[in-house]
Amino acid sequence: MVSKMEQPIARTVGFRPGERNVFFHILTACNLSCRHCYINPDQHGRGSVTKEVMDQWLELFMSRDKETNIIFLGGEPTLHPHLAHGIRTARRLGYRSVTVDSNGFLFHDFLDTITPGELDYLSFSLDGPNASVNDALRGPGVFDVCVGNLRRAVARGFNVSIIYTVSRFNIDSLIEMGPLLTDMGVERFFIQVIGIRGKTAQQKNDAWQLTPAEWLNKVPAAARAAAELGIHVIYPKVFLETGEIFECAGRVAENYFIFPNGKVYLCPLGEDYALNTFRIEDGRLLRNTGLVEEKLFALDIPEGCVMHKLLQSDNLEYTPEGQPRHRISCCMLKQEVKRC
Repeated sequence: MVSKMEQPIARTVGFRPGERNVFFHILTACNLSCRHCYINPDQHGRGSVTKEVMDQWLELFMSRDKETNIIFLGGEPTLHPHLAHGIRTARRLGYRSVTVDSNGFLFHDFLDTITPGELDYLSFSLDGPNASVNDALRGPGVFDVCVGNLRRAVARGFNVSIIYTVSRFNIDSLIEMGPLLTDMGVERFFIQVIGIRGKTAQQKNDAWQLTPAEWLNKVPAAARAAAELGIHVIYPKVFLETGEIFECAGRVAENYFIFPNGKVYLCPLGEDYALNTFRIEDGRLLRNTGLVEEKLFALDIPEGCVMHKLLQSDNLEYTPEGQPRHRISCCMLKQEVKRC
């Protein structure tokens, strides 16, 4: 039984001034064909960055005046032959934390080429507590491979976390994740909201998003249950409480979402469109003109997040008077639940 002193505490994690987060998609290729993949090749390209460009862009986004964090993404980042080099380059340049988000297949003998001391977190994408749930979304055999490599990573001393993307297809299994994470020795759990972009935006007949009632009734309860087992849980705020002030990370924080073709977004919600605020050309970060996401951030609307309202509004609900029942928070605003 958890004592009162050990009861999980939930808090909202606000945006931190002076912090920069760099989400670096080093390639868009992947060995899987997940039903909910957010990569859009028409916008993000079909290539990968070279070793030389990787070095150049890591230097470009490193700020000596800010606490700068790097997350290596794909596609599947371990497919890139120079990922280990990129990790070591980021360390040498002074990035505060270095994370890799993987689907768990860990190509190029990844666990043999990187040491636990070189990586702050190795995050595995797992969308169900068993093969039946996970593999229906991510493909046959994926659960067993991911869990097997995850256990190997834990045994070798890596700090491992799991990312669970919640949708209507796996929400009822979320509550089962706590015991599985405990059994595997995983201490950090990210619950991620499904984004209506990439493949999910193309599947018009599938209702991926949860209603406000579904999210509010199930996600915080599952997060608390996992936290009671000693797991550090982080998940998007999504729906603001009555009277809570809306803040947009695009206005007050520094988050860069970089793709191999040089497109740089400030918000992940707009990645299906040519709304990127910046582009990289000849090693320089250039600001785009015209209608870009940055201009949309300035709009204040009753629904809260203007990007959500414009691009994925199926879970918005209104009163008979036309007022939104819930305000949508910025997708970068997180809830944290852990034992005190």
